[in-house]
Amino acid sequence: MSEAQSLQDATIISYQPDSKTRRYDRQLRLWAASGQSALENAHLLVISGSATSTSILKNLVLPGIGKFTVLDHAQVTPEDAGNNFFLEGPSSIGKSRAEEAVRLLGELNEGVVAVADTSNVEELLETNPFYFTSFSIVLVHNLESKLLDKLSTFLWSDDSFPPLVVIRSAGFLAEFFIQFHEHTIIESHSETAPSLRIDKAFPALLEYSMSLDFATMDPTDHTHIPYVPILVRALQDWKKAHDGRPPQTYPEKIAFKKSILDIKVKFDEENFDEAESQAYRCWSETGVPSDIAALFQDPQLSSLSSDSPPFFHLLEALRKFTLEPPHTLPLTSTLPDMKANTDGYIHLQKLYKARADEEKARFKSYLTVPIDDAMIDSFVKNAHALKVLRGKKWGALDTDPTLLVNAIAGSPKQASIHLSLSALSALSTKQVGVPPTVEALTAEAQALLAPSTELPEEFGEYIGEVARAPTADLPNTAALLGGLVSQEVIKFITKQYVPIESYCTIDLVETWTGVI
Repeated sequence: MSEAQSLQDATIISYQPDSKTRRYDRQLRLWAASGQSALENAHLLVISGSATSTSILKNLVLPGIGKFTVLDHAQVTPEDAGNNFFLEGPSSIGKSRAEEAVRLLGELNEGVVAVADTSNVEELLETNPFYFTSFSIVLVHNLESKLLDKLSTFLWSDDSFPPLVVIRSAGFLAEFFIQFHEHTIIESHSETAPSLRIDKAFPALLEYSMSLDFATMDPTDHTHIPYVPILVRALQDWKKAHDGRPPQTYPEKIAFKKSILDIKVKFDEENFDEAESQAYRCWSETGVPSDIAALFQDPQLSSLSSDSPPFFHLLEALRKFTLEPPHTLPLTSTLPDMKANTDGYIHLQKLYKARADEEKARFKSYLTVPIDDAMIDSFVKNAHALKVLRGKKWGALDTDPTLLVNAIAGSPKQASIHLSLSALSALSTKQVGVPPTVEALTAEAQALLAPSTELPEEFGEYIGEVARAPTADLPNTAALLGGLVSQEVIKFITKQYVPIESYCTIDLVETWTGVI
C-alpha cells in the first residue's frame, strides 16, 4: 500500500461518524449536540401507562431521552389491551400496566433507562411529595381532578420544582397545558436573521467597501462582488450627496435602488440585482430590537447575584454592551448566502469573523461570573432572538371568570373543548363510576362561568363527544397527542425553539388544533 493510499484511508476512517451520530443524525440537525446532551441528561416522570402516555414516551425514547419512569399502580384491563400498542394484547391483562409498558418501550432504544414504579400517586402525594421534584419534567394523563390539583399546587409552590405537563382526552377531543414558572431560550431558531450592520459598517468592512473601484474592475470580478460591500459603498456615496442622511422618503428610496442598478456593466449581473433587493437594509437603522430591549427590564436583572441563572448574567452583560457605541447587539460572523465567488465570500466572512471576535471579547468583559465559553458563543450568536417566558399555574383559567369570558369571545371552539373536558373532570370526581350525561356536563361547565355568562354556541358540538366517550383513550387521538406533546417536552428540555405557552386543544372530529 502506497503512502498516499494510507493517508487517504486514515482520513476516511477519522471522519467516520460514531454510532450515536449515525443513529441520531436527523435530529442532531434540529437541535445539535447541545440539545442531544440535554435530552440524554433528562429524567421524565409519566403518571399513567395509558395509550396516550406510551405514545408520548415512544416519541421521546426514540430520540434518546436519558431516563423515564412510569408511575402507575393499576393493572392492565381488557380495554387497555385493546387500545395500547405497548401492551401485548390479552397476555398483558392482569399484569402491572407500568411494568408492561416499560418493558416494551425499553425495546425501542437500548440506550434509554426505563423504570416502572407501581406506587400509588395519592399515597406518594400524602407521604412523600418531594418524590415528584427529582425529575426534569412531570407528565400526567387524565389524572383524577383532586389529585391533579394537589400535584399542580405542590409543583407550583417552588420555582425550582419541575414543569408539569397536563394532558386530558376523551374520545376524539383532547387538550394539553404546560405549567412552568420561568423558561429562558437562547436558541429560539427565529426566522429573523441577525443584522449585517450595513448602515453602521465597522471600520474593516467600510475600508474594504470603499476600496472597490467599480469603474475599472475586471468584468468577471464585477459580477461576483457580494451585495454587502456594494450596499455599504452605495450608502456612503449617497450620504456624501445628501448631508450624511440615508434614503428616507419613498422617492429617495427608489432613486437609491436605481443608483445601485446603474453600477451594472452587464444586464445579467445578479449580484447587483440582489443588492437592489436588499437595499432596505441601508435605511433600516440597526439598533436593539424592541423585544430584546424589553428583556433589559426583567426583574431578575435588578436582583442579580452569583446564584442567578447564567442566562440573566449574560443578559445583563448584553445590556451593558448595547449602552456603548454603536448601540447594537454583538455582531455575528454568520453570513447569509449571496451571489459571490469563493474568494470574495471568504474574504467578507473573515472580516465579519474578526470583528465578531473583537466584540465577543468586549461582551465577555462585562460578565461578573464565570460562564462556559460554549454558552457565551451561543448567546452572542443568537442575541437577536432571545426569549424569556413566564408561565401560569394549571387551573388558573377555570378559576378566573374574566379569562374564561375572554377565551370564549376570542376562541369559542377551543374554549368549548376546554370547558367540556373541565366539566368531565369535575363531574367524574362527584359521580365516581357513573356515566356522565350531556345535561350534567353542561351544568358543570356553566358552573365555571360567571352567572351572566353563557356557554358558547359551539359548546353543544363538543359536549356530546365527551358524553359519548368519557373514558375512551383512542389510538388515533393518542398518536396525535404523542407527537404534539413530545415535541413540546423536547423544546423544554433542550431549551430550543419556542414552546406553546397556553392550552392547546385538539378536535379530531373536524381535524384541527388551536390555542386558547
